[in-house]
Amino acid sequence: ISLCIRTTCCQIFNTCKSLSSLSDGSSSELYKKSAIFEGKINSIEGVRKEVDDVCCILESGPWGSAIENALSSLNEKPQPGLIIGVLRKLKDVNLAINYFRWTEKKTDQAHCPEAYNSLLILMARNKKFDCLEQVLEEMSMVGFGPSSNACIELVVSCVKSQKLREAFDIIQMMRKFKFRPAFSAYTTLIGALSAVFESDLMLTLFHQMQELGYEVSVHLFTTLIRVFAKEGRVDAALNLLDEMRSNCFEADVVLYNVCIDCFGKVGKVDMAWKFFHEMKAQGLVPDDVTFTSMIGVLCKSNRLQEAIELFELMEQDRKVPCAYAYNTMIMGYGSAGKFDEAYGLLERQKAKGSIPSVISYNCILTCLGKKGKVQEALRIFEDMKKDAVPNLPTYNILIDMLCKDGNLEDALRIQGAMKEAGLYPNVITVNIMIDRLCKAQKLDEAVSIFEGMDHKVCCPNEVTFCSLIDGLGKHGRVNDAYRLYEKMLDSNKIPNAVVYTSLIRNFFKCGRKEDGHKIYKEMLRRGCAPDLMLLNTYMDCVFKAGEIEKGRALFEEIKAQGFIPDVQSYSILIHCLVKAGFAHETYQLFHAMKEQGCILDTRAYNTVIDGFCKSGKVNKAYQLLEEMKSKGHQPTVVTYGSVIDGLSKIDRLDEAYMLLEEAKSQGIELNLVIYSSLIDGFGKVGRIDEAYLILEELMQKGLTPNTYTWNCLLDALVKAEEVDEALVCFKSMKDMNCPPNHITYSILINGLCKIRKFNKAFVLWQEMEKQWLKPNTITYTTMISGLAKAGNVAEAHGLFERFKANGGIPDSACYNAIIEGLSNANRAMDAYKLFEETRRKGFNIHTKTCVVLLDALHKAECLEQAAIVGAVLKETAKSQHASKYW
Repeated sequence: ISLCIRTTCCQIFNTCKSLSSLSDGSSSELYKKSAIFEGKINSIEGVRKEVDDVCCILESGPWGSAIENALSSLNEKPQPGLIIGVLRKLKDVNLAINYFRWTEKKTDQAHCPEAYNSLLILMARNKKFDCLEQVLEEMSMVGFGPSSNACIELVVSCVKSQKLREAFDIIQMMRKFKFRPAFSAYTTLIGALSAVFESDLMLTLFHQMQELGYEVSVHLFTTLIRVFAKEGRVDAALNLLDEMRSNCFEADVVLYNVCIDCFGKVGKVDMAWKFFHEMKAQGLVPDDVTFTSMIGVLCKSNRLQEAIELFELMEQDRKVPCAYAYNTMIMGYGSAGKFDEAYGLLERQKAKGSIPSVISYNCILTCLGKKGKVQEALRIFEDMKKDAVPNLPTYNILIDMLCKDGNLEDALRIQGAMKEAGLYPNVITVNIMIDRLCKAQKLDEAVSIFEGMDHKVCCPNEVTFCSLIDGLGKHGRVNDAYRLYEKMLDSNKIPNAVVYTSLIRNFFKCGRKEDGHKIYKEMLRRGCAPDLMLLNTYMDCVFKAGEIEKGRALFEEIKAQGFIPDVQSYSILIHCLVKAGFAHETYQLFHAMKEQGCILDTRAYNTVIDGFCKSGKVNKAYQLLEEMKSKGHQPTVVTYGSVIDGLSKIDRLDEAYMLLEEAKSQGIELNLVIYSSLIDGFGKVGRIDEAYLILEELMQKGLTPNTYTWNCLLDALVKAEEVDEALVCFKSMKDMNCPPNHITYSILINGLCKIRKFNKAFVLWQEMEKQWLKPNTITYTTMISGLAKAGNVAEAHGLFERFKANGGIPDSACYNAIIEGLSNANRAMDAYKLFEETRRKGFNIHTKTCVVLLDALHKAECLEQAAIVGAVLKETAKSQHASKYW
């Protein structure tokens, strides 16, 4: 600018000189004025030179006393023009702030507004706002605010770098110091926030604009309404519409089109219809966008007949067809599977002189792919070449459906045809193929395509890596998945929360929980913020790995990270705590979920109902089942299974059976778990006939009883002393190839011992050992006691010692049984040794056991030991007498 001014002024000066030489002395005044003008130019040149000198000093090294001395020697008291010039020329914010503070001290006065604004603009361009609040506070104290340009620069700088929250905070900071942010700063930020659906921040800015007296337009209302409607926040969008009307704004065609499209897409079809009719009532003429949007909304909500009627209304007296409306209608027919009508519409479009575009054919191909009509799609692909040239999306649609169908050869053939047509697979094409192949478990082919990518033509993006990492991990190839993750880092691609979620889930799934924890820590170290889905997944994995307290801590971390736990968070927490034996916490968590405003889905209802049933609150579970039905959630087999099991456990069997009948009437396929719960319930109360009927019903349904089912029935028969019947069932169980487990044998051994068929019990014991089944403490106790009572003391004692040698811990009943057996077999000292061992371990010794042992010791003339046993017997008698007295 200086150069241009100087050149122009020199020309004026020279002209003046020539004029003065041609005229009389009156021209000397003009000569003087031009000389003054040149003096000013020389002054500007001097300032410019001084600015350059100051910048050279500042950029010569780090700030310090040497720099300050050099600046002082150049100019002791810098003028505002020099300061502004330096601030505008500098590129380093820290240097600019140091110079700004130094000149403030030197001049001993506040800077002018232009100097402050120059500093703000430099901060914006460098995207460094550490000192912004301090600078704004100083400006507030001096009595002036940032200029419109500075304000806009600050906001635009953040918007360009996608730091929208930071831009919002800058505007709030200005409001804090009572400044008036520029109108364009508000509108720019509202527009940027609308792209990422930050509706609440947009509304805050909108209300601030109204408070400051800025005139808001219909366009601004439209932007806000679009975002609220797309988020499904219908009430907020309608409130904005009412507010707009109360401010005497008239809705235009654009606003109505936005309302029809957005409300329709969130399922409010009747409301979209209302806007369509209201628009016509207001005297506005629906345009092509209006009709197309309404037709699209009706098609997506499966109201095809209404869409057809509206399309025909649009076509009346119309000479040139609307291609967008035709494409929308073709998509509607295709989505409904009415392909003949879709083809007919293509012909009708041609008859009206409009050749269908590639978009029309892509719509049909997309629908054919969704319906699995691959061969027909390939035929349409060949036919479309008469009217339109296939584009990249066309080939991608075909490749997608072929890969879904598992037809890799044809997919590669289409890829080859694509190259022949002069189109090269882009990253979307590769992503489609890799994703579909991973889902079809063709991992080697997916890896081959990834490794065969020509990075000069098509580089893998974050989606490519994510799809393959997830595919490999899901199928157990976690090491390959992790290597690919490292390759992603080497390619300077930044993994997102989705990648880390996949790695954490798959490491835990493979039993490598330590690696899963390491991935989470690595994610935090790399600065990747977890999202709610990742935290929910991690919490679920940790609970399933048995780390209950760590899982609880992760639920609290969700809140610490600034998230509000959603219905999935609570469902995971309740489900895992119930499985870990903390069902009693269900009610408290359910109450917290309700207070927070969580809307329960079917999974959440199932989880809470199961928790209530397992904690004994069956009535509460029953109420929740009724609430679930009233809210429109269809109970599943899991829901009925939980309540039926809960009712069966508290002997409310008639209600449980009625619920079974209700589930059958609803067409729900009942599973073995439900039938087993009822068999167990009926068996425990001795209603054996009903238990048999349930068993018969489940077999008629084509279900096969499992080991648990048979165990429930066997236990019921043994408790009813129908041991022979139990042995018949046991034989049936083996005939049906259902393997008995240690519980099965324990039930039968216990039953046989009860009816003193000890030899038969021992046969089952030996059979159990042959099948490498490990008996539990109850089984050992029962068998040892049975053998001892049958007089097989040697076998009983040997079994007792083997039990201890295998790490078993005998209980009081087991010790008492073997002591009595040894005493009866005249092995008094062996019995006495076990008597002492029992006392040392703190177990209770029965009175009968003491009497039998005392008698055996007297017979063996072990008087000293007999005296000790007698003393214990007296103490036992005294304590029993005292307890009876009290």
